[in-house]
Amino acid sequence: MFRRREAVPFAFVAEADRFRSNVTPPARQRPSLSEVAGRTLIGLTVVAGLVGSLLFGLPAMESGPASTGHSQQSEASHGR
Repeated sequence: MFRRREAVPFAFVAEADRFRSNVTPPARQRPSLSEVAGRTLIGLTVVAGLVGSLLFGLPAMESGPASTGHSQQSEASHGR
């Protein structure tokens, strides 16, 4: 395809293989006690919300007649 017009010195190519950066990544700091407590509370809130939605949602998703023993009749059919 395209050919470079200027020559690349061999020393530069050889040096590129063993190049190491002198920039070190910042050290991770340990989270404080308040950060750990906050993350724990947020996690517990999310889990409690999921469990609560299951507890309230499962009875609503049941199919078939309700097992309370009451029949679905109107008061008008009792003949007052």
